[in-house]
Amino acid sequence: MAIADRHGLPLAVHVASASPHECTLVEATLRQRWVKPQPQRLIGDKAYDSDPLDRKLREKQKVELIAPHKENRRKPATQDGRSLRRYCRRWKIERFFAWLHNFRRLVTRWERKLDNYRAMLYLGCIVILLRHL
Repeated sequence: MAIADRHGLPLAVHVASASPHECTLVEATLRQRWVKPQPQRLIGDKAYDSDPLDRKLREKQKVELIAPHKENRRKPATQDGRSLRRYCRRWKIERFFAWLHNFRRLVTRWERKLDNYRAMLYLGCIVILLRHL
């Protein structure tokens, strides 16, 4: 999981196994960030449409979560169209993942140890940052 800024440059990455849902990894990724200031908004896809996650991020971390509602949502809508207009900028995080796919060792996880894969991921993020600064 990754957090990128408005230019698509990485602010935080977190590596975990494939079994936990992405909603459970948001707080761990926020703790892994490399910059001091907390982001004001997080833009996620429909998988992040979770009222408990939204409430937890708003109350504890003061972060606004912007995610479109799922089609099968039973509770009333919690976001209006004004905040969802920012969702069209989500392509920037997808661009960051495309930049990570330029590194062959990150496309397919060949590393058996998590620390080795994390080190390669950090190295890829450093190269991306150096290219764009």
